[in-house]
Amino acid sequence: MNRVLKHTGAKYPIIQAPMGWIARSQLASAVSNAGAMGIIETSSGETEACIKEIKKMAELTDNPFGINLPLLFLRDEAMVDFVANCGVKFVTTSAGSPSKLLDRLKSKDIIVYHAVPTVKAALKAAEAGVDGLVVEGAEGGGFKNPEEVSTLVLLQAIRERTDVPMIAAGGICDGRGMAAAFALGAEGIQMGTRFVSSQESPVHGNFKDAILGADEAGTWVLNKKSTPCIRALKSERTKEIHEAGLMPPDTFGNIKDLYFGGDMEASVALAGQSAGLIDAVKPVAQIVEETIAGFHEIAGRMGGLASARGF
Repeated sequence: MNRVLKHTGAKYPIIQAPMGWIARSQLASAVSNAGAMGIIETSSGETEACIKEIKKMAELTDNPFGINLPLLFLRDEAMVDFVANCGVKFVTTSAGSPSKLLDRLKSKDIIVYHAVPTVKAALKAAEAGVDGLVVEGAEGGGFKNPEEVSTLVLLQAIRERTDVPMIAAGGICDGRGMAAAFALGAEGIQMGTRFVSSQESPVHGNFKDAILGADEAGTWVLNKKSTPCIRALKSERTKEIHEAGLMPPDTFGNIKDLYFGGDMEASVALAGQSAGLIDAVKPVAQIVEETIAGFHEIAGRMGGLASARGF
């Protein structure tokens, strides 16, 4: 059996990325109700608001969902304590060493997948005892490793060294990307930009339109000489940051004005290179259905080639 499905309990091995402020109950419940795995974010640092969103999920879906715990951004122990005892059985960790939380989470029978951008990080996480990995290639949006390694290369390199289940993230928004990831050893995919631009996404229409209007070169990797390094849509503001090489300390100060107010110059619009593959706002259920259908169509064709020993 597919190990990601076994671990998540979802119908499909599709995970929604934990975008700060965006990955809350409105979007995550739609993803879970579509048979995929909705994830609630905690990277915003708004502990009480995130706890409220987690509790709200029980009202919006009967299907499994998960929570992300980014170690670097956790402001106190309250969030970890709540997650460990709230009954959720799937957690992704990121931005730090998973060993800090593993014992507490696994003592509650919680499955833990850790997000990794390098082979070294993957091997350390596997050695620490995680149940699986979210393998994040440089194509993805949000916080990135300044040493850019593509999902294509990273999946192969990690699979060469460990048999831990992998969820592929970065540059994937449809069945073609899913089929490619599975061919390289993944057993699930994570999509962020595709779900940000969905009908149920809570972000302003201007943000969704900016994703639809972007081409394959429509993002920049910013702040590579400092931390955090990010990938975001091209804009006048990100052009200034790109040319300067460093990101001002107040870059994220007005992020909500961009996400929910529609002011695309108020901050930086985190998004991946898959923006260049997205041309329509669609309901989450349609996105999931089309992704699965596309995956099976390609897998069937490739299986036929294998059976015929052809090309």
